[in-house]
Amino acid sequence: MVNSTVTKIHYDIVGSFLRPDELKKAREKFNNKEITAKELQVIEDNLIRELVEKEKESGLKIVTDGEFRRSYWHLDTFWGFEGIEHVIPSHGYLFHDEETRADSARVIGKIKFGTDHPDLRAYKFLKELVENDNGIIARQSIPAPAQFYSELVRDEENTKSLRQFYQTDDELIADIGKAYRELILALYDEGCRDIKLDDCTWGMVVDNHYWATRASEGLDRQAIQKTYLAVNNAALVNLPDDLRISTHVCRGNYHSTWAASGGYAPVADYLFAKEDVAAFYLEFDDNRSGDFAPLAKVPAGKDVVLGLVTSKHPALESPESLIARVNEAAQYVTLEHLQLSTQCGFASTEEGNKLTQEQQWAKIKLVVDTAKQIWK
Repeated sequence: MVNSTVTKIHYDIVGSFLRPDELKKAREKFNNKEITAKELQVIEDNLIRELVEKEKESGLKIVTDGEFRRSYWHLDTFWGFEGIEHVIPSHGYLFHDEETRADSARVIGKIKFGTDHPDLRAYKFLKELVENDNGIIARQSIPAPAQFYSELVRDEENTKSLRQFYQTDDELIADIGKAYRELILALYDEGCRDIKLDDCTWGMVVDNHYWATRASEGLDRQAIQKTYLAVNNAALVNLPDDLRISTHVCRGNYHSTWAASGGYAPVADYLFAKEDVAAFYLEFDDNRSGDFAPLAKVPAGKDVVLGLVTSKHPALESPESLIARVNEAAQYVTLEHLQLSTQCGFASTEEGNKLTQEQQWAKIKLVVDTAKQIWK
């Protein structure tokens, strides 16, 4: 089922914000056992309160907690499921000109959702900050189920551990789908009506150079798309009609660098045409993203959030160029179903991109102001 919201908002964010220095220092102290988990939580709570007020002051109608409680945009969620352990592989993810920290998630038992999941606790606090604000939506972003699947088969060690508990992908997809669906419904029961699935899997599939390497390893590009689609949609069956589910497709966002390049054409027939979401948040901030033509595969009535304003670099795009590009995209998706956003979050990991706090908010202002010019 495809879900939608009642109110149409034409400007948006992806969700993560630069971590304040106070938070970075507190997390370092916690890791060094200089403060307790409770003391760290108090600092997180205070900084999230300040962030949400800033988001509202900036004119945003959809707010997040900035992902201030996470180290990564994806791994913290994975570690929150039963049957998963936090491991340190020999290498991190290899980006264009940098290697990330080395962390991963590995299967050590059957995958299950537990009611103490950290994303559920995080949303409860965020909801309390806006429950008396009419017209403000508290969003919870979680990594897509396909991203979870991809992590669990990331390398030989992860795959070997996985196969001790799941002999077939069908079994694995069923349990991932069930665990995710239970997390989504638990968030819904707490009042969440807007959930975004962040997903780099499709962003890697579009990269022809990357995929040539994977093909040489015996993987089939069409087959993996079918798997990603199956695992994502397995989590999205029979959801409430008033729950908006969207997805953000990313080509990597770490310390202002990137992991993949390529337009959306190779994945349009699966991702755009068949994934059971109401909206697609898509990167279009530079030439690595390709043109807008694949948007013709987006079904009528679904929204496309154009990530035209980069979150990687401080230079501000001109409003005129943004308006022109939105109008260009409107050849494929009606203006009513387009929105404007940054291309990604400002801190997909706690390192953050190479911008200042002031430059970050200037980007948000540009998005809001330009959208108001387009959708008067």
